Amino acid sequence: MLFDLDDTLVDQEAASRGAVVAWAAELGAGGGDGRGGDGRGGGDEVAARWARISERHYARYQRREIGFAEQRRERVREFLGVALDEGEADRLFAGYLARYEDGWVVFDDAVPALRRAREAGLVVAVLTNGEEGQQRRKLDRLGLLSEVDLLVASSSLPAGKPDRRAFRHAVGRMGVGAGEVLMVGDSLHKDVLGARAAGLEAVLLDRADVHAGAGVPRIRSLDDLAFAG
Repeated sequence: MLFDLDDTLVDQEAASRGAVVAWAAELGAGGGDGRGGDGRGGGDEVAARWARISERHYARYQRREIGFAEQRRERVREFLGVALDEGEADRLFAGYLARYEDGWVVFDDAVPALRRAREAGLVVAVLTNGEEGQQRRKLDRLGLLSEVDLLVASSSLPAGKPDRRAFRHAVGRMGVGAGEVLMVGDSLHKDVLGARAAGLEAVLLDRADVHAGAGVPRIRSLDDLAFAG
C-alpha cells in the first residue's frame, strides 16, 4: 500500500487555510474586500489566492525548475506583491510556517486504515511531494511515523508526483513490483493518474465528492478501504 500524505492522511488544506488567514491579517495583506482575512469572505479569498499561488510555485519545484527554499520565497513575493530579498522572504514565510505546523491534524480515518493494511500483512509506505524533513516531523508529531513502514519524499527524488520516476522509486524501496502496489491519494492528477501511468493500481480519495465522473476507482473515506489478509 502506498499512501499520499497531505489531504489524504493529514488535513493539510485546513492547516494552510488557518495559517494564511491569520498570517495575512497580521501583515495587513487581506482579501479584496479589505477585511484582511477577518471576515469569512475575506478569509476564503485570502486562502484561495494563497492556494493558487502555492500550487503554481510548488509545481515548479516538483519539476526542479527552482529549489525548495526558492518556491517558498516566490510564494511570499507574489502573495504580498512586493520585491523581497531572500532573507526578507524567508523571515516572512516563517510566520506562515509556524502557524501552518501548529495546525497539523490527522484525519480520523487515517490510523485505522493504516493499521488494517499492516494487519493484512501489507507493506505500508507514504509517498509525498513534501520536503522529507518537514514530512517526517509531521508524521512523528501526529503519531503516524510508527504506523507506516517507509516514508518516501520527493525532495530526495529527481522529480515529484505525477512523474513516473517518483512512483517507481517508491515501489523499488518497498521491494515489490509496480503491479503489486495500490496507491491511495486525494489528487486525481498527481496520485491516481500518475500512479497508473507508472503501472500501479490506484484509488482516488474524494472526500468532497467532486470527481464523480473521473472514471477511476474512488472512495469517500479511508474507512472504505478493505484489505484481504
